[in-house]
This record gives sequence, C-alpha cells and structure tokens, in this order.
Amino acid sequence: MHEGMIAMLGIIAVLVIRDMAKTVLSGKKDKNLSEIYEHHPQKEQMERYAASFRKLANSFYDMPFRKESLTASETEEIFGKMQKGVCSRCPRAESCWNLCYHLTYQQGCELLNALENGGRDELTKAFGDWTEHCVNGARFLEEIRDEFMKSRQELMWNNRLIENRLAVAEQLGEVAHIMQMAAEDIYSITGVPHELEDQARKNLKKHHVVVKKMWMLEKPEEHLKIFLTMRVRGGQCVTVGEVARELSAICSTRLVPAREGRNVLNSDYSTVLFTEDTNYRVLYSAAKVTKEKETVSGDSYACRDEEGQLVMCLSDGMGSGLAASRESEAVVELLEEFITSGFTRETAAKMINSALVLQRSGGMFSTVDICELNLYTGVCSFLKAGAAASFIRRDQWVETISSTSMAAGLVQRLDFDTAVKKMYDGDYLVMVTDGVLDALPVQKEEETMKEILLDIHCTSPREFGRAVLERVLGYCGYRARDDMTVLVAGVWKKA
Repeated sequence: MHEGMIAMLGIIAVLVIRDMAKTVLSGKKDKNLSEIYEHHPQKEQMERYAASFRKLANSFYDMPFRKESLTASETEEIFGKMQKGVCSRCPRAESCWNLCYHLTYQQGCELLNALENGGRDELTKAFGDWTEHCVNGARFLEEIRDEFMKSRQELMWNNRLIENRLAVAEQLGEVAHIMQMAAEDIYSITGVPHELEDQARKNLKKHHVVVKKMWMLEKPEEHLKIFLTMRVRGGQCVTVGEVARELSAICSTRLVPAREGRNVLNSDYSTVLFTEDTNYRVLYSAAKVTKEKETVSGDSYACRDEEGQLVMCLSDGMGSGLAASRESEAVVELLEEFITSGFTRETAAKMINSALVLQRSGGMFSTVDICELNLYTGVCSFLKAGAAASFIRRDQWVETISSTSMAAGLVQRLDFDTAVKKMYDGDYLVMVTDGVLDALPVQKEEETMKEILLDIHCTSPREFGRAVLERVLGYCGYRARDDMTVLVAGVWKKA
C-alpha cells in the first residue's frame, strides 16, 4: 500500500514538474522570440528602408520654397539686360545708370512692381514718373514688360516644379511612415496561452473539429483577433459560427468570424480569423439628386463597414457633369483603397492631395470628407478638406461639424480640419455636399438644416436621407442648382 502511494506521489510529482517545466520553458521561449523579433534582420532592414525614404523626403524639404515675386537679383538681371539693350544706344545712359543710379533703380523697381501688381492707375503713375527723365520711355516700357513677362513665366514654372517636388516629398514621407508601421506589425502575431489552446482543442473536438494551429494578433491598442487552422472529420458539417460560439465561451468575450472568410468547414484544413464583436451596429444609406440639365452627378461617395470601423467618404468634384464626376470618383476610390488597406485617414488624405497636386492641369481639385466611426467605442472621427458641414442628430439636439480648409489639390501642404465626437444609441450621422446647403436660405444654411433634421422622425437611414433631400428641394422650388448628396448612418447599441 505504502509503495503504491509513494509511486502515485512520484508520478504526480513528475507530472507537476513536467507542467512547470513546460510553462517556464514556454515563457522563456516567448521571451526569446520577442527579443529575436525585436532585432530581427528583416525588421531592421525594413526600418532602414523607412529611414532612407524619410531622409530623402527631408532633402526635398530643405530645398528652396516657392516665391511669390521676383527677387532682388532677378530685378537687377532685368535692369542689366535693359542697360545692354535699350539704354546702350542712349546718350543719357551714363547719367541715368551712373550719376543718378539710385533714383533710376528706385523708379525702375516701382515700374516692375506696377507691372506685377497689375493696377492700371499705379502703372500709369509709374510710367509717367519714368518718362519724365527717359527719352526712350515708350520703347523702354515695352522692353521691360517683355523681360518681366519672361521672368514671371519662369517664376511660375519654378513654383510648379517646387510644388511637384513637395508633392514627391510628401509621398516619400508617407511611404516611410507606412514602412515603419509595417516593420512594427510584421511580428505582432504570437501563439495563444497553452491553457487557452488546450481548452479550445478539447471543446472543438467534441464538435468534430480538429485544430491544427491556433495563434493570435497581439497589439495592445487593438481588439482580440484569433486565427484557427482547422478542419472537420468524419464527413461532418460545421459552420464557423458554431466555432465562434465555442471560442466566445472559452475567451469570455463575444467573437465573430471575419466576413471575408468561409462560412462552412470541410475536411480540408483552412484558416479562419475570429475577431471581437463590436458594441454598436450601424445602418447607412445615401440619397442623391443630379444638377438640373445634367445627366451625371459630380458627387461621389463610398461606405465600408469592416474590422469594427465604419468609414464613409464623400467628395464633391469642382463644377458639374462628367468632368467633376471623374475627379470626385477618383478621389473616393483612392480613399477607399488606402483606408481599407490599413492606412490612417490622415495618411490617405495627404497622399491623395499630393497626387492631385502632381496631376493638376487646369485646376483639378475636389473636396474630401471622411468620417470614421469606431463600432467598439462609438467614437467618430472627422477629416475635412473644403467639405460642407456634417451633422449629428441626437433626440431633440443637433451638433454641427464645420470646415474652413481648402479642397484637396489646391495647395501642397494642406491643413485638414479634424474633429472627434462620441456617438450614442439612436444617433444619426448626416453628411452632405455643398449643393445641399447652398439650396437653403443664405447665411442660415446650418440653422435651417438643424431644423430639418429635428423635424424628421424616420428611423430607417434610407427614409431619413430621402426626407432630408425632399425638404431641401422644397427651399429651391424643386430645381437643383447643383449636385446634391446626403449620406445618413444610424447607430444603435447591441444588446
């Protein structure tokens, strides 16, 4: 009996020591892997690439910036050409450019300033002052105007090159930022705790699911994401929803399968992503009216609901018709592509603005209006460039989010208007283009829109948007003087 008890105790001790060893060794392994990943050659190489791109971008920023007027050296160069041309055959050249140099130079500068500013009265006065002592005044004015126009044209071309250079610098800086983020994300995926993996294997085995591998995305600022490589056995049919329910019970948090994954498991191994379920659900819709006598709207929009984020993009191309539609559609498509690829809305907007500056010909620019709603927290972030005001309606209260910045594509270093608001159960978010507000009474656009929103009692975002557009059209005699688009999103708390 005693020998049996001693043997049993010995076996228990061995098992306990084995489990302790596994825990200690796994901890060391995780720690060693963390250290390896932190200084992994590929990660460090990616960081070096990012540093190189950032340094290259800074070299562009260190170059001369755009000029609004001619410099002193360029002015002296024009006067030098005039001395060698018109004034070289004038008997009074010695008197003007040597004995009375300062007076001649001052009056010449006044003449150039008048040409540059374009004021008729100022130009007439400067020309009159010049002809009082210049015997070849008419010819001198004609020649200096030609030289000024050449220098002015060269200045405009140089400024255009500088804008393009800054656009490239902006792109390089954003590429460096993206590469740095990619380097940090390369090794964010780690194994799950052994207890959790063992429990998942046992519970799923009861449902005929064989788990081959299980790991998680470990990023402190993000919500739980678990990957499972698994299959079913015995010809069974198991949905990923059933697996999600088992995982939710094990992890003590509500998990749902990713939308782009498969719905049913079969006998082949497949990897499925499960993410933490959101706290809010959202429905959205759009209502549009094309400008009178136009067949194509110059407004474009996109809505994406994935990975716990609702992103709504709205762009109004300058003008109307097909040209405006192409501009706004290009902006929205790029915004959608960048944001859904994981870029921040600021990065996406900056890169698009740079692209518009680079390809601008004849004034290609569009408004940018981005709303990003976190469906876990209800926090809504806005980014606007030349966009119309947006509105949040909550019960009998409406808040306005306005913008005073310029549209994208006008200037290289564009300052975006940003705002952050908290959304609650039953709130409605309303985004509109300029055509909607311009149809309302002048200087009372936002106040009138607030009254319209408070007077609508539809619960469906689709009907809500249509009702808004119907009320707005009533103010302009049901004749749209510009393209109108209304985006509406309703937010509700999950039970």
